Amino acid sequence: MQTVYNADSIVDAQIAKDALEASGIPAFIAGAALIGGMGQLPARGFIRVMVPDIAIPEARRILGEVFPDPPAAAHARRDAGMFDPTGFKPA
Repeated sequence: MQTVYNADSIVDAQIAKDALEASGIPAFIAGAALIGGMGQLPARGFIRVMVPDIAIPEARRILGEVFPDPPAAAHARRDAGMFDPTGFKPA
């Protein structure tokens, strides 16, 4: 299994997981149990949505539709050479 989405919250992770499973892709939320131990600290990057290796291309396509980037953010990331885990490609 590999990570296809790094969630900001458990809610985002659950939305991603539900969208993937609705399309027939098994998904797993990793790091959800770590949330309770953080208290009120602004921690990020612990919650990830993972899918089987064979489902990665389709999962990225689905998540790109579910979580489209605002055009300015997508262009800024592209210009900075940053990888987008959802596979979203700006025009």
